[in-house]
Amino acid sequence: MKTHFLKLIGYDRFANLEILKLIIEANEPELPVQLMAHLLSAQQVWFKRCAGLPDVGRVLWPDWKANTFEKTINENHEAWAGFINELNPDAFNKVIAYKTSRGDSYENQLSDILAHLINHGTHHRAQAGQQLKFAGVENLPLTDYIFYIR
Repeated sequence: MKTHFLKLIGYDRFANLEILKLIIEANEPELPVQLMAHLLSAQQVWFKRCAGLPDVGRVLWPDWKANTFEKTINENHEAWAGFINELNPDAFNKVIAYKTSRGDSYENQLSDILAHLINHGTHHRAQAGQQLKFAGVENLPLTDYIFYIR
């Protein structure tokens, strides 16, 4: 499972950087910037939950600027890749207890949270891509997973 999730985390970084390039080329339209800020912030929230770190000052829809995204994408990738790399095989079944931004308590297996993390990114990158098309961008980058692993 470790190799699988490390590949997915690498893919996530690749796809985020591809969408970021387009956001910058398109003069940083507001909605794609907001979606990417949310995606990156949510990655940090989930990392804190999974790593057992205090989750203080959480903002799920931060007002971040696109010129900060490349650094954040790389920092998030390094944090997640380092975390996953240190896991033993049984750790993927570990149950993580957490509270949502509304204060509701839940528990999920780490492997399910990691799957959610990747799917959440894919979802919001697709939304950002759609908004970029609405903003006049003609061609979106190839961000399919299969393209990444070829």
